[in-house]
Amino acid sequence: MDTRQEKLDILSQMIAFARVDQSLKNSEYQFLVGVAANLGINKDSFDALLKQKVAKPVFKSQAERIVQFHRLVLLMNIDEEQHEKEIHTLHNIGLKMGLPPSAVTQVLQIMHKYPNKLVPPEVLIEIFKAHYN
Repeated sequence: MDTRQEKLDILSQMIAFARVDQSLKNSEYQFLVGVAANLGINKDSFDALLKQKVAKPVFKSQAERIVQFHRLVLLMNIDEEQHEKEIHTLHNIGLKMGLPPSAVTQVLQIMHKYPNKLVPPEVLIEIFKAHYN
């Protein structure tokens, strides 16, 4: 991720995903604020994104796509609720990002085996490595 705009686009996509169920819970908001801080985006800039139209991020590498997919998996599970619409939307986002369909499906299936459905990064990486070999 090189530019501020790319970081804002990533956050914008995450905000849109968090709102798939027509709400933005406090736990989701706090998680997103943390991601924004991690990306070097201040809270005022983040809050301004809440009022803007969704931008579609463009990822330069497969690693960036996988990291974003993992962020979205974490976001979906932060409120400890998974709705069919969220799972379906996340699956489609993964496919649109060009991730292997079988890897996306596998991640969405195995997340139920982990506490709070939070797939550890090393497990996610191994899944994608297996599908690229």
